[in-house]
Amino acid sequence: MSFDDHTLLIAAGIFGILVFASAVGAILRFAVARGAPHPVIDNLNARVYAWWFMAAVIGIALLGGKTGVVALFAFVSFVALREYLTVAPTRRGDHSTLVLAFFVALPFQYLLVWIEWYGLYSIFIPVYAFLLLPTLAAFSADMKDYLQRSATIQWGLMICVFCVSHVPALLTLDIPGYEGRNAFLVVYLILIVQSSDVLQYIWGKLLGRRKIAPQVSPSKTVEGFVGGVASAVALGTALWWITPFSPAQAGAISLAITVMGFFGGLVMSAIKRDRGLKDWGTLIEGHGGMLDRIDSVCFSAPVFFHIVRYGWTP
Repeated sequence: MSFDDHTLLIAAGIFGILVFASAVGAILRFAVARGAPHPVIDNLNARVYAWWFMAAVIGIALLGGKTGVVALFAFVSFVALREYLTVAPTRRGDHSTLVLAFFVALPFQYLLVWIEWYGLYSIFIPVYAFLLLPTLAAFSADMKDYLQRSATIQWGLMICVFCVSHVPALLTLDIPGYEGRNAFLVVYLILIVQSSDVLQYIWGKLLGRRKIAPQVSPSKTVEGFVGGVASAVALGTALWWITPFSPAQAGAISLAITVMGFFGGLVMSAIKRDRGLKDWGTLIEGHGGMLDRIDSVCFSAPVFFHIVRYGWTP
């Protein structure tokens, strides 16, 4: 099967899934809710509507090749970092540090990904930005909560920029026998991790009884986690043919990234509870802010990237 055949098949599959999900949502709305407001069904439909939009945006970015994908995720990182730092405990003395984070560290990280300089983009933020940002903050006259403020900005860069940049970085991997198909890895990562999120939500609503971390995320249950992860792993295994993995490898990798995605959602939920938030923002209808949608990708992307890089590249 050629690259174009794979592309058309994947596009048709995603379109079919979205059509099916929309049909199910419409049936539930009229057969179960009978047109009246229903929190669970309305939330599910809002998620499906938002996914139509997000699938279209990702598809357009993929048509732009590496440049389009890098530009898209640079924008995603900018919005996510803005949402994060809007509610973070920063002060007037952090102005220069924030400017450096947004307008130097963020674009430079994605420039390094675009020019495929792995040796530097893999350490730029966790080493150089981590050292430079608190140094710059130390020159300000405001030392109140210095450690907390510095750590908050550093953590934001790690989660919103460094981790997310590993999604477009998948396009830079040189995998023998897989030339020209790296875009499928981007689709595979996002599809499996986001499917796991949705399936955990559905299984949790259907069978959820035992809460995993009720003080952090009351909606996360053991049944939802097991059902959602198992379903997403089955999907990831079934899609092995668009990857350089065998079916068994695809299943194991899907398990790793869905579990990491769950950890990401849990950690970001803990931060929201600490800040007294329900959602990070209102950018995406039915999904809250950008961070609400990519929290699982933040943790799964670097793990997936390094599994592929060290397992499938020379």
